[in-house]
Amino acid sequence: MKLKDFSYHLPEELIAQHPSAQRDASRLLVLNKNNGKITDNFFPGLPDFLMPGDVLVINDSKVIPARLFGKKQTGANVEILLLTKKSATEENQMWEALLKPGKRIRLNDAIIMEDNCAANVIERISDKKWLLEFSAPSGWENFINRFGQAPLPPYIRRKNAATQDKEDKDRYQTIYAKNPGSVAAPTAGLHFSEAVLQALRDKGIQIAPITLHVGAGTFMPIETETVEEHAMQEEFYEISASSADLINNARRIVGVGTTSTRTVESATNSKGQVETRSGFTNLFIYPGYKFKKVEALITNFHLPESSLFLLVCAFAGKDFIDKAYNHAIDNAYRFYSYGDCMLIT
Repeated sequence: MKLKDFSYHLPEELIAQHPSAQRDASRLLVLNKNNGKITDNFFPGLPDFLMPGDVLVINDSKVIPARLFGKKQTGANVEILLLTKKSATEENQMWEALLKPGKRIRLNDAIIMEDNCAANVIERISDKKWLLEFSAPSGWENFINRFGQAPLPPYIRRKNAATQDKEDKDRYQTIYAKNPGSVAAPTAGLHFSEAVLQALRDKGIQIAPITLHVGAGTFMPIETETVEEHAMQEEFYEISASSADLINNARRIVGVGTTSTRTVESATNSKGQVETRSGFTNLFIYPGYKFKKVEALITNFHLPESSLFLLVCAFAGKDFIDKAYNHAIDNAYRFYSYGDCMLIT
């Protein structure tokens, strides 16, 4: 399959630059795969489209403030995006990271940051990825919580790259985020409020938390001409025994987001049972994939030619997704991380 066949045109004004005033105030486009029906609704109406016995699988990974700023000894500005922690002590951390601009970075360069923290360039892993060793005299957690920023995607623009709106640290995070480790938000979960979660529970719909730490593999662009040539980077996931039991005894599994969906599909064995498991997955879902466990999906509107868009096309069929996206564009839905969402049943 050609990657270019999974493109579409989106008017720039439909890219959401800020979250809605309330988490659950977003719109909800409901797609029925069985009859091809498309229904406009709002997120608080989600329980109306689910049934008692359904289980929502949510990703409780917490976004870390992974965006850092510093200067080389020459005075040149450097932006750091943390990706994967390789080793750690209270004061010293080793991380794989993206550097911007990266062309003039050299081995053994020192990047000086706030609070006497410094990052030394240890190794060049690829054209875009480096291994950095951080020294934080006042403690690493203290440093990133004070000076790190939410790792917003590049299409969300702020006037000054070094200063974000205060809302971002709160709103680029689900209300049920628990386990730190993601460098991008599992955005389908951003719409949930306590009121919506309670309405779901009141209807007899249970919530099964799993963890997948969202890494670069989820948001990095696909650079191959054909879909099949692309390889996803590994991401850590974990499913507890209690969540596995909920999932295996569900009337229907509703994946909240592509990360939850990939986790459940990765942990489903040949007998169709989700196993209690922790490890790494590089599962790449694209059209032709046969879903083993997930039967319904809550998901945001995704970038063209992305692995996320390909997963949604695999789940609902490319023609139906094209039709739904055209409907969303014609009706001025808000797109991407801070945008509206879909329920596909």
